[in-house]
Amino acid sequence: MTDDLPRSHGRLKVQVTLQPRDLMEEPRRVKGAWEARIVTLFPEAFPGVLGLSLTGKALDQGLWRLETLDLRTFGEGKHRNVDDTPAGGGAGMVLRADVVHRALRQAMSGAPMDRARWPVVYLSPRGRPFDQARARGWAAAEGVTILCGRFEGVDQRVLDHWGIEEVSLGDFVLTGGEIAAQAMIDATVRLLPNVLGNAASTEEESFSDGLLEHPQFTRPAVWEGREIPPVLMSGHHGEIEKWRRAERERLTQERRPDLWEKRKG
Repeated sequence: MTDDLPRSHGRLKVQVTLQPRDLMEEPRRVKGAWEARIVTLFPEAFPGVLGLSLTGKALDQGLWRLETLDLRTFGEGKHRNVDDTPAGGGAGMVLRADVVHRALRQAMSGAPMDRARWPVVYLSPRGRPFDQARARGWAAAEGVTILCGRFEGVDQRVLDHWGIEEVSLGDFVLTGGEIAAQAMIDATVRLLPNVLGNAASTEEESFSDGLLEHPQFTRPAVWEGREIPPVLMSGHHGEIEKWRRAERERLTQERRPDLWEKRKG
């Protein structure tokens, strides 16, 4: 790719190979940089939004690395089939255990098998919900391998064999795991050192301590007859922090009573 593209694009491209491909085409790399390895039928979907803004800049700088592995290359036969009809009958198709196993074996090459150091996950609506605590856990690891599902799912045997954790983006169903993977990686990468540039910016965000974020305001001081709360213009930092804390608690109680009850417990 040429250097005349905006920096927000990260100047990166995806090339499909049998080996997990490091998307950093430039020599700049940070030793021990956090890695995301994605097993997918659509490697061209990456980096997607991850190549934009701060995550794209950090990727360009080698602060983290992104690899994709095309599941199709491990398919069976002339047509590289990756799926088959579900045992016991039913609609749709299921990703084959042998095909997924071959892909994961390649994707995990050189990665630690300790799941605390390197989680291996399958994106599924029946998985445990992804949250900020999980993002922090992934960010503290050396990397993560994500299997993006398609069709009706994946043969359970390969999930059991690899001890794969199922994770869900929310209580809804997507056509595949690629969008969810990008959302989860984004939430994780922004927690890595030097990615945001200001560590304090993550400390007051929603879910950082079990509370939602307080409202934000900026210029003009009056817009459409609506004024910025006077306390924010007072310059009294103690009162500002007290107001923000009260707003965080109010919003959490109103909008996420589940979080409020968990916090009280």
